[in-house]
Formats: sequence, structure tokens, C-alpha cells
Amino acid sequence: MKTLQSIEEYKQIIEGENIILMFSADWCPDCRFIEPFLPELEQQNSEFTFYYVDRDQFIDLCAELNVFGIPSFVAFNNGKEIGSFVSKDRKTQEEIQAFINDLKN
Repeated sequence: MKTLQSIEEYKQIIEGENIILMFSADWCPDCRFIEPFLPELEQQNSEFTFYYVDRDQFIDLCAELNVFGIPSFVAFNNGKEIGSFVSKDRKTQEEIQAFINDLKN
């Protein structure tokens, strides 16, 4: 998974096709819970490009995208937000995959 480096990069990458931003933080236990199965999710959904976004580093972006809990996911395609899975709750692999499946329809 690539790591978002700057707001400039964010503005550039969301113009691409099938982008999923994963908002997380080092101190977040629910974020650590999903880490082991993230590579598998990326592999199974190779039509999407995944970016890790450090919530603490990009707090203004979180506010802009209404990401008020982590781990959370926001998807873009050609500059438009096409879906979000945002909550402060722990997420399962199945729940994240269901979110991604909905993006494909």
C-alpha cells in the first residue's frame, strides 16, 4: 500500500481511476486489527490503488472528507468521491470487502 505524502499528491491521485484512501494512525488498535488482511484485500481488488493516509498528519483532509473515526475508507474515481466507509468501529475483512464490492457496481 502506498503512503500519501502531501495534499498536493492527494489532489493528483484522486483524479485517477479507482483510488481507495485508508485513513489510519499508529496509535489506533482497530487499525492494527485490520493490518494482517490488508495485503490480501489489495491483491483481491487489484483494479483499485490503495493509499494509507495518516490521520494525524492529514487532520484537515479528514475534516474535509468527514472522516471522524478510523480506520475508514474513502474511494475516488476520476476526481469524484464514489463511496465511503467511515466510522470509529472495528471493521472486519468481510465488511471492507463488501464496501469495495459496492464500489464495483
